[in-house]
Amino acid sequence: MIIDTTEVQDIDSFSRLESLKEIYGILWVLGPILTLVLGITIGVLVIVWLEREISAGIQQRIGPEYAGPLGVLQALADGTKLLFKENLLPSRGDTRLFTIGPSISVISILVSYSVIPFYYNFVLADLNIGVFLWIAISSIAPIGLLMSGYGSNNKYSFLGGLRAAAQSISYEIPLTLCVLSISLLSNSSSTVDIVDAQSKYGFWGWNLWRQPIGFIVFLISSLAECERLPFDLPEAEEELVAGYQTEYSGIKFGLFYVASYLNLLISSLFVTVLYLGGWNISLPYIFVSELFEINKACGIFGTIIGIFITLAKTYLFLFISITTRWTLPRLRIDQLLNLGWKFLLPISLGNLLLTTSFQLLSL
Repeated sequence: MIIDTTEVQDIDSFSRLESLKEIYGILWVLGPILTLVLGITIGVLVIVWLEREISAGIQQRIGPEYAGPLGVLQALADGTKLLFKENLLPSRGDTRLFTIGPSISVISILVSYSVIPFYYNFVLADLNIGVFLWIAISSIAPIGLLMSGYGSNNKYSFLGGLRAAAQSISYEIPLTLCVLSISLLSNSSSTVDIVDAQSKYGFWGWNLWRQPIGFIVFLISSLAECERLPFDLPEAEEELVAGYQTEYSGIKFGLFYVASYLNLLISSLFVTVLYLGGWNISLPYIFVSELFEINKACGIFGTIIGIFITLAKTYLFLFISITTRWTLPRLRIDQLLNLGWKFLLPISLGNLLLTTSFQLLSL
């Protein structure tokens, strides 16, 4: 029997080529995801450092300064500490719910980052229902908090979980109505299309000026969704010890800590995308502003500048939210719910009706 070595070599070459194609396909899928996760992780560490420095400045004290230059490694040191701390489980609690709760909160927020456009083609998934996908996924996070509070078998934890669910329901409806108004103005629910619609008229085309009422309602609702002061009722230390986090320690407590800042970061990114023109920048009353305008033809340099502009606007909102936390007192639970149902909901509904009327009249 004679074996043709040429055919064997061809088969080996074909199989190697197929293997390389499979590896390249896997890297093509996993590469952007890993890059996004790495960027999000660095962003959270920066937010933690900024919060400590800004709060120290507001309270006229010295912030972290020993862990790395200017204390930039303090957040990393705290995360490492939580990673190696003992993981305790409640003896009479529901272990499955207790373990699953933090994971649901983190995963639901992480998935929402897939529709955030940092630049024209710098988005993981440009979907036609991008903004509503974010709202749908973000509504899953309070379920994880409720599971954590119930599974802890602690009255303070359970009250914290109930408060988180009630607060989320109260403020998701005004948030959704504001997003719906933006979609009507842009004739699309895609995050990339919404940014493009704001770039047509330059600086004054931002939805911040076209939807000032919606912007204020969205700002308040997003702070409430992030459970930031003055809306941190689910984990109010003076009332509920630490709320749904009371029985947690180690890495599970760290997951709640990370989820809080992940939620704050994505809310800030959506404020930038929906109301501040995303990566677009226009300098009013300056004739040379066209020289600084970012467009699709700028290549890699333009992409870098566009991402920088998006992040700069995002961290501006983060500065506002951090300053608000260390300035305003906490609301009572009845004040919190009244603000959502009796004040923000009618205003956001009226804003939607006005937007719809203007859109119909402009046809």
